[in-house]
Amino acid sequence: MATKENDQIIKDNNCETKMGLPCVLETFTSIFETGAISSKCCGELVGLGRVCHSALVKKTLENPLFKDLSPARIIAKSIQTWNNCLALIDSPSPSA
Repeated sequence: MATKENDQIIKDNNCETKMGLPCVLETFTSIFETGAISSKCCGELVGLGRVCHSALVKKTLENPLFKDLSPARIIAKSIQTWNNCLALIDSPSPSA
């Protein structure tokens, strides 16, 4: 995980400006801790894009605060969250 590479991806794609703070926190919690992610935040996550999502997760893992976490487990949870959100966004909502 190259820090400069992730930083460049995040900068080039304006990744840090594409999601509102409440959804950033909700997504973070669902990946790094435990919790569900709402359909609203799934929409923001999918809007963020897979490249930004992946780079932001990897950048977070570089933070010394998270050194005790298993990177493989976090990456797996981030992919699972992404796939769950894609499925949720792609399926028609009952209220439509």
